Amino acid sequence: LVVKSNRLNTAIQNLSLSEIRLIQLAIIDSREQNKGLSANVPLRIDASRYVDAFGTSKQTAYEILLEAETNLFERRFSFLDERENKVKSRWISQVTYLEGKGSIEIIFTPAVVNEITRIDGVEQFFTKYTLEQTAPLGSVYSVRLYELLIQWREAKKTPLFNLDTFRGQLGLELEEYKRMSDFKRRVLDMAIKEINDKTDLNVSYEQEKCGKEINGFKFK
Repeated sequence: LVVKSNRLNTAIQNLSLSEIRLIQLAIIDSREQNKGLSANVPLRIDASRYVDAFGTSKQTAYEILLEAETNLFERRFSFLDERENKVKSRWISQVTYLEGKGSIEIIFTPAVVNEITRIDGVEQFFTKYTLEQTAPLGSVYSVRLYELLIQWREAKKTPLFNLDTFRGQLGLELEEYKRMSDFKRRVLDMAIKEINDKTDLNVSYEQEKCGKEINGFKFK
């Protein structure tokens, strides 16, 4: 069970598919093992764990863990805190690649720890889903859209997702798929189809315009 605060779930981020999968595993395992949440107790993730969860080859898992030593450490995200102030953070504060063992050890940043551990009594503020739902998804846009939608599972519909914020939540850079036709074809429609085909959600959307320009989307 992947559990994180709605605030972290809706963060502006730019993780790759393999990186978001690593973060999912780390959230699950850190909560179950109580590791990776403080500076002196790192969480170890083995290549075999990644293989079991996502069905990749062991060689692919080794390469992903090795890349994470550099790339995942540099990844940043941002969100609004309780006072509506913008917070910028890294995902992890420390990473070690264990040579010859096909494993990494990580420690989450305090900002992440706060958003994945404080759930007792406030479950309405947290997003939860099982890893088996997103594991078959082959696009980071599909995974991120699923995460954003599952937060509204009980309501069965979402509020308006402002286009600029929504693009950032999906991990798009400013210049990526700027044309709406490209955004729909290469990102949104593809993600919707994959979610409908491979997960427990059945999703549709409608667009909202301000004048002639599309300024956001609502989902059912």
